Amino acid sequence: MTLRMAAVAANFDRDLNGDFARVATLIEQARAAGVKLLALPEGALGGYLLSLDGTAEPPPAFTVDGPEIARLAKLAGDLVVTAGYAEADGGLIYNSAVCVTGDGVLGHHRKVHQPLHEDEHFAAGDRFEAFDTPVGRLGLMICYDKAFPEAARTLALDGAEIIVCLSAWPGARTNPDPDLAKDRWKRRFDLFDRARALENQVVWLSANQSGTFGSLRFVASAKVVDPGGEILAETGVIEGMAIAELDVEQALELARRSMGHLRDRRPETYGTSELATV
Repeated sequence: MTLRMAAVAANFDRDLNGDFARVATLIEQARAAGVKLLALPEGALGGYLLSLDGTAEPPPAFTVDGPEIARLAKLAGDLVVTAGYAEADGGLIYNSAVCVTGDGVLGHHRKVHQPLHEDEHFAAGDRFEAFDTPVGRLGLMICYDKAFPEAARTLALDGAEIIVCLSAWPGARTNPDPDLAKDRWKRRFDLFDRARALENQVVWLSANQSGTFGSLRFVASAKVVDPGGEILAETGVIEGMAIAELDVEQALELARRSMGHLRDRRPETYGTSELATV
């Protein structure tokens, strides 16, 4: 059975009602295109940080069981939708992602790896776990998480068929290229997407912020990548929706038939007990 899926590159800010209006429009566009799985960026509800120098105020935070996520679920309806937000819990704020349908929350993730000064604004998550959804078993990660092979590998070993990475990935901070398509941080963003899909032989959706926010210029580059690391659809460095259709079960079976990267692992040779567990 084929699955039509989409990853979004779009700009979201502190205007939460404006963000929800944008989300509603994107969901309706996706629904009209036959999409069943839609990935929205990190900070889709409330925006990301205005800078990465440690001085920016964090976005407004709300709980995973609060009215904001319930509003997102209602908008999702028959779609499976992932989105990033700032999560309040126990007096702490996490950079989080949630996966919802009209029935409620299916899964969520707190960003584990924190670049630059992000840890001055957010507490860190402590796990990677896959979960079941109407479109298959999913794993979530956020932005810098994808720079760590162990993160995606943990999700793949937990049975994730599709990994969705939500980002607010900017262009280079020093010596930025005027042509964003040639930016070295944009190139890294794309390399991580393709490598993580290929090494784990999973379907990979990569959503990202676009445009500018504060001092940050985002690389957009939303995409859908197949289990062989090939890009099926992408937005380039502009706002848009990358849509692709794939028989996920068949694609995974074909990719893993001859060289199964998960099947052929030799964890006893990897040197440390930490690595051996993943």
